[in-house]
Amino acid sequence: MLSSRSRTIAISVFAKRPSAVMLVPLPGVRKFSQSPPMAQDGERVDGGGKKPVNFGVVVFPAFQALDVFGPLDALNLLSRSYNMNLYTIADTLEPVSTKQSTVGGGGGGGGSTSQPATAASDFGQRIVPTHTFQTAPPLDVLIVPGGQGTRYPGIATAVDFVRERFGTLQYLLTVCTGAGVAARAGVLDGRRATTNKLSWEQTIALRPQVDWVHKARWVRDGHVWTSSGISAGIDLTFAWIAAVYGSEVAKNIANRMEYTPVEDPSWDPFADLWGSKN
Repeated sequence: MLSSRSRTIAISVFAKRPSAVMLVPLPGVRKFSQSPPMAQDGERVDGGGKKPVNFGVVVFPAFQALDVFGPLDALNLLSRSYNMNLYTIADTLEPVSTKQSTVGGGGGGGGSTSQPATAASDFGQRIVPTHTFQTAPPLDVLIVPGGQGTRYPGIATAVDFVRERFGTLQYLLTVCTGAGVAARAGVLDGRRATTNKLSWEQTIALRPQVDWVHKARWVRDGHVWTSSGISAGIDLTFAWIAAVYGSEVAKNIANRMEYTPVEDPSWDPFADLWGSKN
């Protein structure tokens, strides 16, 4: 169980370092799978081994806030019943902002800088990493979010980190265009995966070697889980909790959050919605 000090999530969502997080206002060939988006053993609880303890989440400039904090809030509640540590990992220990770049500015349009130019709107949140890609401890679970920042040149360091750590992970979870980061790392080659449907064409072009599943809320392929856009990461997280800890645990957390998860991984109205507009 966590200590009372590590439960002060009103101050920080990170158990290992409660003061380390701030949420403050800022001044080719393409392959499409027809197979079901869940693995055959997707409904059973994973093995009887040790539950994962060390969780890491990658952050980078212009990451999508809900991609990170949606899954983490469900995991916050899970951590009240299981021993879990959380590490926020970035290129440096400087605060990382969700704020997007201006159109065509900074690194967003393929420029040479790794940091995006600031947008005109003064609206965003910052998170303070606990570790860099060089200092991160061993991890059992790695969460990779999406966001506009996945298109910036500076994302290359995150791609390298995913590639280096993949072989030692119990689970890799990607949300939205975070699948593009994992795809660029080469760790999705030959695997079924999905991603944000509004950014579908741009993301699948990054790696034709992936068996991309177009209509899916989330996809599980072995120990790799990938979700569709933004809010789908929450549904992926509940499906993952059910697979690893049991459906009753997942249901209890969902009820406490007053949230109704999508339980059908093939439910994806956005595949048709955005597919008709691309």
